[in-house]
Amino acid sequence: MLTTLLRSYLTRSLQPFRFQNTYSNQLQFQHLDQLGLYVHVPFCRSLCSFCPYCKVKYDKELAQAYLQALLQEIEFVGNSQASKKSITTLYFGGGTPALLIDDLKAIIDTINRYFEITEGIGIELHPTDVTVSNLEKLKTAGITMVSLGVQSFEQRCLTKLGRIGDTAQAQLELLAKAGFTVMDVDLIFAIPGQTIDSLLKDVDTAFALGATQVSTYPFIDFTFANNQHKPLSKPEKKQMLQALVEHCRQSGIERTSVWTFAKPGTQKYSSITRDHFLGFGVSAASLLQDQFKINTFSITAYIERINSGQLPTALTLKFTQRQRAVYYLFWSAYTMNISPERFKAVVGESLSKMYGFELWLLEKLGLIYQADGIYYLSDRAAYYYHNLEQRYTTAYIDKMWHIARKEAFPEGIIL
Repeated sequence: MLTTLLRSYLTRSLQPFRFQNTYSNQLQFQHLDQLGLYVHVPFCRSLCSFCPYCKVKYDKELAQAYLQALLQEIEFVGNSQASKKSITTLYFGGGTPALLIDDLKAIIDTINRYFEITEGIGIELHPTDVTVSNLEKLKTAGITMVSLGVQSFEQRCLTKLGRIGDTAQAQLELLAKAGFTVMDVDLIFAIPGQTIDSLLKDVDTAFALGATQVSTYPFIDFTFANNQHKPLSKPEKKQMLQALVEHCRQSGIERTSVWTFAKPGTQKYSSITRDHFLGFGVSAASLLQDQFKINTFSITAYIERINSGQLPTALTLKFTQRQRAVYYLFWSAYTMNISPERFKAVVGESLSKMYGFELWLLEKLGLIYQADGIYYLSDRAAYYYHNLEQRYTTAYIDKMWHIARKEAFPEGIIL
């Protein structure tokens, strides 16, 4: 209800977000600035119950068929432009992208034929992936940023999440020696049995072992997940988040988004907070000027669509101007700052003209403040966002992914 009311007010319309089963073989991205790329690899050695992303258990034959389709999709999109396109970053996510570690260079080389990467290449890693041999292969392929899915350094917390294997301290130490530009560690908070002290110890351990950034995500129980244990309560999540913020501040660590903390002066690892992006692979999304597109979640359907010479788009949302504005504001707020200049460049209208009253009210309430022409969220506003994001996940992402996992090409989804 809250997300519906907020959406209606900010878009000045009762019109929902309407994803339709339409697609075009032409993606209009050549004119976009600040464009990023994302590649999805959906294979895992085992399936963690807490992870909501599109994934299947690794099968060598299927993985090779998927790889060929992925390369074709990149070629298809790349060949649609007249000249090489400058982009910011390329991120590999999953799943477990390192299961295709011997093929990463071929994927990156294909991308490099059509795009010029200016700010680095990132990849998500499972602790099992961290070996001397694998790290050498990653650097040879051109990877500069890594994100290690630790989740917790406490075995009892990992067990509650359904994570098999030991804690990742040894792997993190090995990763630190490899010399990547960015080393992000993913942690989860509000795990049953977890305490504030154990969470803060996890954060300190990550930074002590070489992390440049720590991403701390609340445990969210998706309806289609198979979690045997449920997250801690809302009040407990609030206490943990507040403790995280204060602890990192006292330790000289910067808060770079609602849930991420980084050493000062380091590059950030963020595959979602970009103004525009192209997604390659099953379940990958593309955010264009006035459209949001999602590829099919079915690997078989993805391969068949690519082999037929068509893009694997399952759903397309055509934004109204205010819907695009709301999307921009939502993810900018996640980074805890909103740039009026970037807002106008992306949305096509000034922030003050569209939301002048709301900005004035939020300043009066102490939820935002201005500095050097940028609006920043206060800690209190960031906590409200934390709550809103979890409601958004339940009302939008959970519903969409649940349907997309069942139907390769849904007739449509109304959110």
